[in-house]
Amino acid sequence: MEDRRLLALTSLIIYTATLPAFSAGLTVSPSRSQFLKRDSVSLSCEEDGWTVWRKTSSRQRSSCGDGWGEAAGSSCRITGIYPRDSGVYWCASREGAAGSSINITAADTVVLQSPVLPVMEGQDVTLGCRTSAPSTLSAEFFKDGVSIGTESTGHMTLRHVSRSAEGLYRCSFRGVGESPPSWISVSGSAAEPEVTYSDVNILQRQQQPVRRSRDVDPVYSDVRVQDVSYGQIVIKEKRSRAEKSEIPPEPDVVYSSLR
Repeated sequence: MEDRRLLALTSLIIYTATLPAFSAGLTVSPSRSQFLKRDSVSLSCEEDGWTVWRKTSSRQRSSCGDGWGEAAGSSCRITGIYPRDSGVYWCASREGAAGSSINITAADTVVLQSPVLPVMEGQDVTLGCRTSAPSTLSAEFFKDGVSIGTESTGHMTLRHVSRSAEGLYRCSFRGVGESPPSWISVSGSAAEPEVTYSDVNILQRQQQPVRRSRDVDPVYSDVRVQDVSYGQIVIKEKRSRAEKSEIPPEPDVVYSSLR
């Protein structure tokens, strides 16, 4: 007499994650992207061994100390910044890997003080308008070319920002001038790895003869397979010798939870 067991393994979930590649960030102090002419600026890479680089409209890429700035390990200091220093700044490793970049702008008269890095949804964002000229005038702020308000203090706070707050901002003092534009980015929750789930169906059939005594104890299945949800065991009913030549009825199906 043979027992046929059909073992079906379903919903085996494969988890894969794609993690973002590491890159050293650039820190700017004071933490803003626009500076008035002759301001001092400190730049530093988050990782040792990385150096500060830049590319301006008048010059190809170059590292700190190569005609501009004072290099000190992974840091760089610009004692007096000028409009010609406006450009893209980033950190680079000895192997040539580059981190995320930051746009830094120097202006003669008016600058917008805004976050240099993306802000999180739900946070408050404070904008400031600063001028090198003596002025008691109120500052007017613009988003994407449209006025969003005037503040006598020279500061405006955006409450609980959402993705709709992203855009190009600038400010102005009437009769004095306006700042260069700055892009403000709004990000969601902290970045998470990209996850891919795959549903794989595995069907395994086993057929073996099983010797059975007269009084057979119930057959239990103890299969341990990782990430398996269900198993199916099909057992033929025991028949007498007289019934061997007859076609057996459909067997009952017993389901066993496999863990």
